[in-house]
Amino acid sequence: MKKIKVMSIFGTRPEAIKMAPVVKALEAEEAIESIVCVTAQHREMLDQVLELYKIRPDYDLDIMAHGQTLSDITCKVLKGLEGIIHETKPDMILVHGDTTTTFAASLAAFYSHTKVGHVEAGLRSFDLYSPFPEELNRSLTGRLATLHFSPTESNVQNLINEGVSAESIYQVGNTVIDALIEVIRPDYKFEDEALNQIDYANRRVVLLTAHRRENLGEPMRNIFSAVRKVVEDFPDTELIFPMHKNPKVRELAQEYLGDSNRIHLIEPLEYEPFANLMAKSDLILTDSGGIQEEAPALGKPVLVLRKETERPEAVAAGTVLLAGIEEQTIYDMAAKLLGDSVAYDKMANAVNPYGDGKSAKRIADIIKSYFLK
Repeated sequence: MKKIKVMSIFGTRPEAIKMAPVVKALEAEEAIESIVCVTAQHREMLDQVLELYKIRPDYDLDIMAHGQTLSDITCKVLKGLEGIIHETKPDMILVHGDTTTTFAASLAAFYSHTKVGHVEAGLRSFDLYSPFPEELNRSLTGRLATLHFSPTESNVQNLINEGVSAESIYQVGNTVIDALIEVIRPDYKFEDEALNQIDYANRRVVLLTAHRRENLGEPMRNIFSAVRKVVEDFPDTELIFPMHKNPKVRELAQEYLGDSNRIHLIEPLEYEPFANLMAKSDLILTDSGGIQEEAPALGKPVLVLRKETERPEAVAAGTVLLAGIEEQTIYDMAAKLLGDSVAYDKMANAVNPYGDGKSAKRIADIIKSYFLK
């Protein structure tokens, strides 16, 4: 019997993390020939995940260049995939989420009359420029997709509201939970000895991540000022901030956070140590999307440092609170969770809406059924 050819295309660390379980699930299906193509929109961080999950790409566009623009990425992905798709003739191209690689790969598939499967479909912030360019990328990818693999019911409803046929939408949970479960270990030791020296049992650890384009400038100053005050007002608290590579973020971090012995400014972590750091932390403040899904699976309250979120089900479930970008609001919300055990426990024990760690197998089964029906 002729195998179903499924090509998974991704280019950044978050995509690779969430697609790794899917690639493994596809490889385990006898009826499917799994092909992996990476664009390397992010080179070093992507490679870390490929090594962690032992994935060897069949094709590597290696497009990353210093100072690359969104137009550079789009054009390189479109042109690079043209020959690969012609050569391999996949039955379906799988993309993930909302990166520029995601949209460009979907467009390349469309140009070649190849079906598209969209993993993590239906997320919407309803603000075209926030997050930028992700909101447009995922919306346009949704227009090009044949099969939509949505994490939650609200994602499904977003697609239905946009006119997508309900028969093409599948609620499968989020594959990030699959990926997370695989790497968490209670006895995990960090390569950075400074992280091992923190007394996680008796200190309260606040983990901060902040990097979004729309938060550069005044919002980032507000965020750093607020967390600085939190550390000053709660003497049993340690703050860990893995600094993004963006020089603007690092300069502000050093200015606002660089002179406290209870604030640890560290280099960005690979996925495995970062996941285990989340597991050891007490409270997470972030402007990231994926962390809003991952941290609740570990029982960690999350404050989202953005004005809106495309993950409203986390807010509805009580695992996430929208803190915004104003200094006082961020401080007040963090201080309440650190000072009020009832409020903290309510968030920590809320049910994670993002799945049970079996999303990737569901996706593989759906693809198999779609082509074999």
